[in-house]
Amino acid sequence: MKAAIDAIPLDEAELIEQCRRGERSAFEQFVGRYQDRVFNLCWRMCGNRADAEDLTQEAFVRAIQAIDRFDGRAGVYTWLFRIAVNLVLSARRRAARRPTCSLEAAGAMNEASIDSARSRIAASEATPAEQACDEETHRRVAQAVAELDEEHRSVVILRDMESFGYEEIAEILEVPIGTVKSRLHRARLALRDRLAPMLKPA
Repeated sequence: MKAAIDAIPLDEAELIEQCRRGERSAFEQFVGRYQDRVFNLCWRMCGNRADAEDLTQEAFVRAIQAIDRFDGRAGVYTWLFRIAVNLVLSARRRAARRPTCSLEAAGAMNEASIDSARSRIAASEATPAEQACDEETHRRVAQAVAELDEEHRSVVILRDMESFGYEEIAEILEVPIGTVKSRLHRARLALRDRLAPMLKPA
């Protein structure tokens, strides 16, 4: 009977409180509830599955270590994503390196994510890839996102692939909402320019 009770999903606030009390089942449920989205974010941002797995694990370690400081003003996802984004950006700065992901990014950004990104780009300016749907298009869109600088790639992934609102993104990245909007605008323009050759003639 206890196993069945432990399997019942907890409300976020109660889950956090049980984690604070050191209850193992709560830790397991905490990780199980959020790990897929955190992993997807890390993979999309860094483009390397092994690195994403390590960063996801580290994000949860950091979160558990800091659980007593979680004040509930931001949602759990927002708080976790802030930890994960900061870890990815720190790792990339340490690596100081090559444009990431290219081919592997196509796996990190699945078809649904790419379609979502294209439709959201179209909402503000004519999307560069709105008429294209083949695998080569997905690969090239993924590569174009991967080639954006850190600031612009982060905001595109959070908004167009993870569907966070502007306020949530501002909290995650710890920047003003106006900065989020301007970065997103510039990122979409950059993507449109990079992907312009993929547009079919009118």
